[in-house]
Amino acid sequence: MEKVAIVTGASRGIGREIAKQLAKSKIQVIANYNQSEKEALQLKEELEKENIGIDIIKADIAKKEEAKKLVQFVLEKYHKIDILINNAGISEYKLVTEETEEDWNRVINTNLYSAFIMCQEVIPNMIHHKEGCIINISSIWGMVGASLEVLYSISKAGMNGMTKSLAKELGPSNIRVNAIAPGTIHTDMNLNVSKQELKQIEEEIPLGRMGVPKDIAKCVNWLIEDNYTTGQIISVNGGWVIT
Repeated sequence: MEKVAIVTGASRGIGREIAKQLAKSKIQVIANYNQSEKEALQLKEELEKENIGIDIIKADIAKKEEAKKLVQFVLEKYHKIDILINNAGISEYKLVTEETEEDWNRVINTNLYSAFIMCQEVIPNMIHHKEGCIINISSIWGMVGASLEVLYSISKAGMNGMTKSLAKELGPSNIRVNAIAPGTIHTDMNLNVSKQELKQIEEEIPLGRMGVPKDIAKCVNWLIEDNYTTGQIISVNGGWVIT
């Protein structure tokens, strides 16, 4: 049977490209979305034109009940989950003194807590099958921090810590856990950045360009195919940040 993958936040940007590339590589994809139903339907229709079928499932995975229902749907239909891509996330661009408790809850729950819940829900099945691959989509800001993006940086740093801890805990069950930490990628998440700032960033990147979602999807494909890499934070950023 083909591998089964859940991709969260799959209707737009990086998540959309990951879902598309996995589906094209004959992996059964369950594409999760929360608000962007139109974009999710467009993804499904686009792939159907190539005779590729995917499931699109609406769920606010920052809520445990909805995450549980998503996983139950997959297990009832396919009886296993081989791959989990935790991609759902939002950004917050504010001075730290302007952040509110509501901002904290929204960013941390969406970016970090949802990934934690999804791991909790899929891990028992992976342990049962003695195999699994979890890939968390983090950010370079989780590694080096970003001015005016304190909450976002905190959430991604937490994701990196979770990745390393789970890799140690789940390695004996043959479950690999890694994170990809993109640099600046051409997605809607950068709409708050001016063209001048984006141009300046490009000039600072040794490879001379910003990334595109396909750059991240290629790394995802590699981590799925690989069988010995775990506990790593792989930064795909064109050399902009080298640690």
